[in-house]
Amino acid sequence: MNILFLTSEIHPLIKTGGLADVSRSLPLALHALDHEVRILLPNYTSVQSQLPDVHCILENFPEGLLPAPARLLEATLPDTPLTLWILDCPELFERSGGPYQDEEGNDWSDNPARFGALCTAGAWLAQQAGSRLNWAPALVHCNDWQTALTPVLMKLWDCPVPSVLTIHNLAFQGNFPAHWCASLHLPSSEFHMESLEFHGQLSFLKAGIVHADQITTVSPRYAREIQTLEMGCGMDGLLRRRASALSGILNGIDELWDPETDVFLPVHYTARKLQGKARLKKHLQMKIGLPVRPDALLIGMVSRLTWQKGIDLVLDTLEDWLTDEVQVVVLGSGETEVERQLAHWSSRAPERVRVILGFNEVRSHEIIAGADLFLMPSRFEPCGLAQMYAMTYGTLPLARATGGLADTIIPYQAGSQPVEGTGFLFENADPQDFHGALTQALACFHQKEVWQRLMRHAMARDFRWNKAALEYQTLYQTLLSAP
Repeated sequence: MNILFLTSEIHPLIKTGGLADVSRSLPLALHALDHEVRILLPNYTSVQSQLPDVHCILENFPEGLLPAPARLLEATLPDTPLTLWILDCPELFERSGGPYQDEEGNDWSDNPARFGALCTAGAWLAQQAGSRLNWAPALVHCNDWQTALTPVLMKLWDCPVPSVLTIHNLAFQGNFPAHWCASLHLPSSEFHMESLEFHGQLSFLKAGIVHADQITTVSPRYAREIQTLEMGCGMDGLLRRRASALSGILNGIDELWDPETDVFLPVHYTARKLQGKARLKKHLQMKIGLPVRPDALLIGMVSRLTWQKGIDLVLDTLEDWLTDEVQVVVLGSGETEVERQLAHWSSRAPERVRVILGFNEVRSHEIIAGADLFLMPSRFEPCGLAQMYAMTYGTLPLARATGGLADTIIPYQAGSQPVEGTGFLFENADPQDFHGALTQALACFHQKEVWQRLMRHAMARDFRWNKAALEYQTLYQTLLSAP
């Protein structure tokens, strides 16, 4: 099956979050099932510089189709057999800063034009690729708001190819002033509450939800949660109306995340030979300047430092549970006040708290492998990958029971026989529930035999992409066989 896969980021070329990991791993898993995938993404400044062999396969798009001159380039994603189609439009994408924001963290004012162009190119390629490029997709798979106008354009242009839209995070919707409809050549007749309009604005994501043939989210529980008033971000009614076309398929993790082969680690280990993990804990403590104490519960957190991720629960309770038997390392960036409070704790208790602001791929692997416990107290989490990474490395996650966290973590029940579980869950996003779960985890950590049994249970879980790819394959085949 030929699949055109649209994304705004892909690891390792451009990454702001889990979408980049999925955009690499899912096409790889589909390729392993003998599907031919073309991945369409923008040519940001950082993209082409990382690709050794790029050639042009389309010198120009039809005049007036896109807001600026553009070419289509082709390359191979490094260390994979995957073919990239790169939308080369310097006026829109060749600039400093990130894919969505400038260097000061402000959204690019022309984001509707930038990602409207990506959607338009994707829809046009779905129609024209067979005759122009000797390759025609059987199906188009879009991801998040940045590509969600594609199904709308495909319907407007009577493109017979079915479309799938995956919602990685409903909170990011791509809502813009209504005047962008005219700028993007969208018919005014579609600007109403049953199509493009959302509270007086043009909504990329809502448009995709309305017009895509199938909608998926990144975990089964999140697919249910976004149909509720609490978690639906204002679109719960629409999602309930489209419930028959909505499903949740749990993300997997890349094969690069393996404690036996991880290239970022100086020591490797397996569930049968855990000695290497203890050595990595010591390595991490020494590297970040914590006292080397094998008896201390080393808690790691690698996250955006935002309200969604529950970092305020950590700060609100830190004084209550940060004792001599606990050490904490946090890696991430986010809200200025949160960063300030964490830095305060790092200077106040340097023998127990270390904070590393920013993101570092090597350090994230070292924390996930070297920590004993991994925090993910998210208020909502569509899927989450870090908890799956942590379990794969025998680092027990402690998380709120929401979205993909609840779908992947088996909670430990104290006193249960036989000993079962792969981590610790708490129900409510409040300091009391969070502190209670930490207390349970600390008590369990002192029962070394029980803790090691949980570690081995966690490492026995298989979170690879094989199962998810088969579910997507079934979904695609069902769409293609529909009358």
